Amino acid sequence: METGIPEETGVLGDEPVWRMLPPGLLRMRRLLLAVWTGVLALAAGLLPGLLAGRVWAAFALLPLALAAWGWRLLGRNWRSWRYAERADDLLISRGVLWREETVVPYGRMQLVEVTSGPVERWFGLASVQLHTAAAATDATIPGLDPAEAERLRDRLTELGEARSAGL
Repeated sequence: METGIPEETGVLGDEPVWRMLPPGLLRMRRLLLAVWTGVLALAAGLLPGLLAGRVWAAFALLPLALAAWGWRLLGRNWRSWRYAERADDLLISRGVLWREETVVPYGRMQLVEVTSGPVERWFGLASVQLHTAAAATDATIPGLDPAEAERLRDRLTELGEARSAGL
């Protein structure tokens, strides 16, 4: 069935087709939250409990309460990230309270790189970093599948080279 969406741009008319980040990024961030919460809860409960008495071990509940709140915030933040490839630029939107939408024209891109730290590699994720002449417009798309990150890098590089002839 023909959708009317050009395969190259992912755009139907003037409306961009938004892509969400994969759930692996949320799993990675929540695991890191759980690990650091465990360390903090142990430190906040064990040390005062041993040094000052059992009542002071209740301080371990504070990091656990903060982690429950952080768990929810991580989900909201993850859902807020999205990106769209348009005919002349790349859109990146993020933020829950303060929405931020970055528009990066293909012709202004100087460097597109794919990075993946050890934790990201363990979860099978990669990030795409876009560098432009203006430092304020550098943009990142975190937590992508490595194949999608490489596809996006190759496509953005190709479009950037094609549109930077006048620079």
